[in-house]
Amino acid sequence: MNHVDIGRTQPASYKALIELHVASTKAAVEVGLSARLVELVKIRASQMNGCAYCLRMHTVDALRHGETTDRLAVLSAWRETTDYFAPDETSALEITEYVTHIGGAELSADAHARIRESLSAGQIAAVHWLAIVINAFNRVAISSHLPVTPAS
Repeated sequence: MNHVDIGRTQPASYKALIELHVASTKAAVEVGLSARLVELVKIRASQMNGCAYCLRMHTVDALRHGETTDRLAVLSAWRETTDYFAPDETSALEITEYVTHIGGAELSADAHARIRESLSAGQIAAVHWLAIVINAFNRVAISSHLPVTPAS
């Protein structure tokens, strides 16, 4: 079956998604979230969704923003680590996993408390928007079967 590239077939919708991506990323930076944290959110959701296209793109972006291969290597198992991620990052990852599996369990009261200790309301909202947008992009890339090839 030949898959339809839904972004190219419906360019106005894709353009709107790109504009939402730009706005949500800008808002995240404006409330004090680092570029590295923003990329961790995008990578974690993409890992969970199995989106090779977005994983490749945002891993490159994260490295460009100073992320380390050591931290990226353990990102999918961040809950097993103790010294890799700061409290604001673990809170962002917890929100990302919740948004990505929105039909699953609700965040616990303890999780909400941890998140509120390390992130402001504006930062919490920004992480939600980042996760919502990258999940949408994951679905576009996966359903369109966007090609991913090794870097030359």
